[in-house]
Amino acid sequence: MCDAERRLLANALLDYANERFILLSETCIPLYPFPFVYNHLVLSRSSFVSAFDDPGPYGRGRYNPQMEPVVSKEEWRKGSQWFEVSRQLAIYIVSDTLYYPKFKDFCRPACYVDEHYLPTMLSKELGSKLANRSITWVDWSRGGPHPAMFGKGDITESFLTKIREREDCLYNGHAGSICFLFARKFSPSTLEPLLQRASEVLGI
Repeated sequence: MCDAERRLLANALLDYANERFILLSETCIPLYPFPFVYNHLVLSRSSFVSAFDDPGPYGRGRYNPQMEPVVSKEEWRKGSQWFEVSRQLAIYIVSDTLYYPKFKDFCRPACYVDEHYLPTMLSKELGSKLANRSITWVDWSRGGPHPAMFGKGDITESFLTKIREREDCLYNGHAGSICFLFARKFSPSTLEPLLQRASEVLGI
């Protein structure tokens, strides 16, 4: 997974006009019109990568001591694989030859590189550049190893409005209500009801 992500970043970096880089899945939807998303990202002083210290079995429990001294257990981080980074961070990721080999060699199931590599490396080397949160909303409330998958019956005006209306995140050092620009996971059956509500609710 991370091999593919690094190749995608390297290819996108070939276009010097590209300043921000975001990884989304096929089950993601935008929550705002493209011009709004573009301006929000371009004007941000931070990159949106979530990284946190999980002391449990799915966090530090996945750490392999053979990663020392490059990465210590205290430096080990976990986060979402869906990220957004600036050009500076994208260049750092694709040029990394110190951390990635360690993760390829010593982060193997049940350790997943895409959940630990970027959060750990970027927190350690460029932590001040991170907003330390994801801009992709997911719902873990239903339990299980994967977030909820939404179907046609879930798509209502109140549901979409609820995702968009948040007031608990920082943007360029100030409190803001725009926490998420995208949301997942949405099945193909949601396309029709999403298109019906896109103009009125999402402004798309």
